Amino acid sequence: MNLEQLLDEWRRDAQFLRQVTSWRVVPARIGRYADFPSELHPELCASLAARGIERLYAHQREAWDLIQAGRDVVIATPTASGKTLCYNLPVLQAILRDESARALYVFPTKALAQDQVAELNDLVRHLKTSVRTFTYDGDTPVHARQKIREAGHIVVTNPDMLHAAILPHHTKWLRLFRNLRYVVIDEAHIYRGVFGSHVANVIRRLLRIASFYGARPQMVFCSATIANPGELASRLCGRETAVVSESGAPEGEKHVILYNPPVVNPALGLRQSAITAARRLGSRLLQHEIPTILFARTRNQVEILASYLRRDARELLRPRIVSYRGGYLPNERRAIERGLREGQILGMVSTNALELGVDIGSLEVAITVGYPGSVASTRQQMGRAGRRKGTSAAIFVATSSALDQWMVRHPEALLDASPEAARIYPDNLLILMDHLKCAAYELPFNPGERFGVETTGELLDYLVDMRVLHRAQDGRYYYMADDMPAHAVSLRSAAQENVVIVNHAEHPPVVIGEMDRFSALTMLHEEAIYLHQSQMYQVEKLDLDNGKAFVRPVACDYYTDAELSVHLQVLEENDRAEAGSLCHYTGDVAVHATPTLFKKIKLETHENVGWGKIYLPEAELHTVGYWITFDRSGFPASDDAWEAALKGLGHVLKHAVALHAMCAASDVHVAVEVRDPQYARPSVYVYDAYPGGVGIAERVYRDRDQIFATAFDMVQGCPCEVGCPSCVGPAVEGENLKPWVAELLSSLCAAGAGRA
Repeated sequence: MNLEQLLDEWRRDAQFLRQVTSWRVVPARIGRYADFPSELHPELCASLAARGIERLYAHQREAWDLIQAGRDVVIATPTASGKTLCYNLPVLQAILRDESARALYVFPTKALAQDQVAELNDLVRHLKTSVRTFTYDGDTPVHARQKIREAGHIVVTNPDMLHAAILPHHTKWLRLFRNLRYVVIDEAHIYRGVFGSHVANVIRRLLRIASFYGARPQMVFCSATIANPGELASRLCGRETAVVSESGAPEGEKHVILYNPPVVNPALGLRQSAITAARRLGSRLLQHEIPTILFARTRNQVEILASYLRRDARELLRPRIVSYRGGYLPNERRAIERGLREGQILGMVSTNALELGVDIGSLEVAITVGYPGSVASTRQQMGRAGRRKGTSAAIFVATSSALDQWMVRHPEALLDASPEAARIYPDNLLILMDHLKCAAYELPFNPGERFGVETTGELLDYLVDMRVLHRAQDGRYYYMADDMPAHAVSLRSAAQENVVIVNHAEHPPVVIGEMDRFSALTMLHEEAIYLHQSQMYQVEKLDLDNGKAFVRPVACDYYTDAELSVHLQVLEENDRAEAGSLCHYTGDVAVHATPTLFKKIKLETHENVGWGKIYLPEAELHTVGYWITFDRSGFPASDDAWEAALKGLGHVLKHAVALHAMCAASDVHVAVEVRDPQYARPSVYVYDAYPGGVGIAERVYRDRDQIFATAFDMVQGCPCEVGCPSCVGPAVEGENLKPWVAELLSSLCAAGAGRA
């Protein structure tokens, strides 16, 4: 049975259709083409012809014309629209005309870099002129690095390597920086939040060094479809960029299905697990050998779902079903990526690590399990199927979360609405100070020189006072500390360092993965179950001081889920607004989080089969928050009732904020105080999950009226009566939670209407 036959069967299945809230067929689209530019080098024309390319897509020609006119450009067209050729052609044209020209390609992951180098080499091998392309990342052998620095026309790297290995050693890269013509930043939509704020500062450092060597490279960005590609690219590089957004590439027919798992407990509003529903759909597709990728939101979900699919599959198919996520070692990742490209892998379960533009072959179906945090990410995941011509399908399986349920009740928000804007905050003080140190190490700062902000001089003077920099008599600032600052700065989070996971049952012990320290508190505590390629390991010791977790393989039928106890303290109020009995604030907060206990959850039934205590130190986070305080007299009730109502309000606000701020729900945390020690009033706090904040809380303060309106819609639109995971969180037996939360939200919306 092929995909078209299976889709036809589902269309005739009344039980399946009862759970479908939207089934849309996107018709096939013919391509729009343009002739090769007259000035295109003959060798490039011959190379394209050898690959069967006789014309360009319209957007490829538009990008060529803008780049040849000297413009900085961002290409924001859908998945599989041929964005790679948009930058490869002008780069190769420049090198063919001037052998000394150089280009730097920056990809967010090693997987994407390897994939794009393979495609570039395929184009280059048909040229008569030798164009040397090299990958420079953590896996590059030491003996090859000098040759790359001296001879590479195109150097392909990732932001982490650029930050820690290329920029601090720019004197070894003299030929690259002196002749740098183009800098290509692919998958630019990934550079948002903390990661994007770091990368914007890395680009500031890159352009500063290029300028020192007399080069002014053109910037070429590629992005998935987002609302503000031009603004994001301009924020990343500090220059105005032209936008190419209308794709000319042909597209095959695609079926987009929104699937809401059935309700299994109407009284509590509980639905079948999204993992269980995705397992059933995925197993049916794989049974008929229809190539499928499933996206899950967490590492645990990826491993659990992959193990389910293997169990359900026929014996011969089991080796062709794999999982893929962050934390795998390089050789394991490469083998999986190669298997995808060559069609050996039939089923893949991944985190958003494969959301990017890696060529993953001719997959026919993409299943997204739970809303990934943005419309842009959802569409990117849906676009991973049907990269070739022919019929494809994209299935969104909703979880019980308030945000997912809102999405399936408003399919137009997912399928028709403009994708969100990507936001970065490069002037976050913690991030900016880290990169000021890195920039000063690379080149001394001149008096009056600006690094992104007008207060650069004040920040440099502060670093002088801290004995990190030395100000010479000529006014220049020199780095004077003993260390290399880039090695202490992680681009992927505002926190530093990670924990390596060691299987010490092997002789000698083997490192099988890694994890950031904050996640390790809840996923690598002693007795935690850690999953890796469907193999379960039990954590026997977590050594935070030395950054190691020691694990041993076990055979068990449960996994673990940990809880945090959070205490919050206001450090400074930056702004406040009163609205009747309500008061809104934004400012700096200190969050003290302690892992307390973990639950053991049975794999098949998701029952709680036990628990244990966690003995780890408190973690402290200084960040930015938004909070509301209420007047108790407006809602006369006991402390228990207030606590339940505030937790329900926090639950729905977390999801409404994630929707409006284009972030994952995990990027924002919520805490409640029934009798807030600072204000002696009930309070709800919403705060950024990153040190120093990344602008989410300030946006909540600014856009609070729209967020409250969405939250109220989430609660009122839910069919449950007393409260459920799809709106205000699970209701306690005998507790009618939903009306209390609705009343609080109604008062917030009314106050907002009065402000308008």
